[in-house]
Amino acid sequence: MSSMTTLSEIIEKLRTEGYTEDFNLTENCISCAGNEVKLHPEQFVVDRHFRFEGDTNPDDEAVVYAISSIDGETKGVLVNSYGVYSDPLSDEMVKALKDRDDL
Repeated sequence: MSSMTTLSEIIEKLRTEGYTEDFNLTENCISCAGNEVKLHPEQFVVDRHFRFEGDTNPDDEAVVYAISSIDGETKGVLVNSYGVYSDPLSDEMVKALKDRDDL
C-alpha cells in the first residue's frame, strides 16, 4: 500500500478490503453514518492508520483509521484531522486511538 499517496486512494483500497462503513467521531464513541451502530473504545480496534500532512495547508492534515468492531460485524474508515483542527474527545477515545495508533 506504500505506493498510494492520496487520502482518496487509501480509502478506496480499504473499501476493497471490506472497510465499508463511514465512521463519525464523537466525544465518547464512533458511529456509522449509514446506520445506528455506535462503538465505544472497548468495542473497536484500529487495524491500521495512515497519516497525511499538508505541505502548504494545515487543513490537509488528517489521519485515516481502518477500524473493526471487536465482534467482527462492522468494519469501516474514520478520517479525522489532527493538530489544531482535531475534534474534542474523551480521555477514553484519545487513549483508544492513540494506543492503537502507535502499534
